[in-house]
Amino acid sequence: MTLVSPALTRRPARSSFNFRLRRVPLAALFVTTGTLHFLTPEPFVSIVPDALPAPLALVYASGIAEIAGGLGLLGRRTARPAGWFLIATLLAIFPANIGMALNPERHPDIPEALLWVRLPLQAVLILWIHRVAIRPPRPS
Repeated sequence: MTLVSPALTRRPARSSFNFRLRRVPLAALFVTTGTLHFLTPEPFVSIVPDALPAPLALVYASGIAEIAGGLGLLGRRTARPAGWFLIATLLAIFPANIGMALNPERHPDIPEALLWVRLPLQAVLILWIHRVAIRPPRPS
């Protein structure tokens, strides 16, 4: 015989509304940075590796990807694929971030330490995306 009801000992489930609300700041981050690719493309063009063709086109493409992924995070049905898409986008642009850290002389306006700190922040972003978009709340 159980003295305590299982319903009383179970952890409360995260409401899907609160869970979706957690995606809003992440979506805003990606939509904002994606928009900056169009408003001020020069800083982004400067980090495209020399070996890649058409740097401005690549900057615009990554801007579109960030905006589309950010907006995708807002929909219930699109959040999971958008999360995977944004993780793929972050992995695709990661070599440019490494290039910045390895060539700080090309970015004299940015402190060298900040160039290196950005690298692990990519992992933080990936974990954040996974937490709020890919791993949905479990219903109880």
